[in-house]
Amino acid sequence: MAYSDDRILLSNEREGQKSKFRVWIVPVVALLAVLFQVYVPRHIPFLGFLEMPLLITVYFALVRRNQISGLMVGALVGLAQDSLTKHPMGMYGIVKTLVGYFAASVGVRLDVDHPLIRLVLCFFFYLFHQLMVWVMTRALLGQPAVLIWPGMAVEGALNAAVGVTLFLFLDRLRERT
Repeated sequence: MAYSDDRILLSNEREGQKSKFRVWIVPVVALLAVLFQVYVPRHIPFLGFLEMPLLITVYFALVRRNQISGLMVGALVGLAQDSLTKHPMGMYGIVKTLVGYFAASVGVRLDVDHPLIRLVLCFFFYLFHQLMVWVMTRALLGQPAVLIWPGMAVEGALNAAVGVTLFLFLDRLRERT
């Protein structure tokens, strides 16, 4: 491990290295995640807890290590999700934009290739996402919403486990430099 003033827990061989993907990978993977989120729970209801667009947003924001690209991925994935769901336009766009920005900020400071760090970050960002959706629903829309913390923690842990597995698959799509 290399410890410096600006970065913590970065490995020597990947310190500060941004990941690159082919041009088509990010939009195709994001579209597949949004379509998964919209259509799979209709046919397989017990998979409704999975928040695939969130996991994709977190992954691309973490590994690209750039706040602007994380913000853009979050905004585009969130707006695509909004356009295909019953939620008001912009709800997920705003929340996933925040998640993308904060995930990219974390990616600059941590070695995000470590599975344990990925697990913790997926769990944290799931809870953050749900909290922000709750705040937006209550404050901006004025609609009643309830947070059930034990259920959110279980769903967050399941999303984190799926996220780590998904991230291992997505790592294979990175371009080698």
